[in-house]
Amino acid sequence: MKVKEAMHKGVEWVGPDTPVKEIAKLMRKLDVGCVPIGENDHLIGMVTDRDIVCNGIANGAFDASKTSAREVMSKGIHCCR
Repeated sequence: MKVKEAMHKGVEWVGPDTPVKEIAKLMRKLDVGCVPIGENDHLIGMVTDRDIVCNGIANGAFDASKTSAREVMSKGIHCCR
């Protein structure tokens, strides 16, 4: 199987300073469980619904409108063409 046969097309990405609340709204709108995070035209991470729960909500004092993607995202993401 080739990547193009399994990939999701038309992906939207956001910057690392995007509030988690906006990312959650985007996930709902697009019916997806993750959003890529980009900076300077490079992929730097992903925010998944699990990241929001485990790295945000479960850590205590969490405000989705003030917490940024950078604070909860999974780093070290690889991409391919």
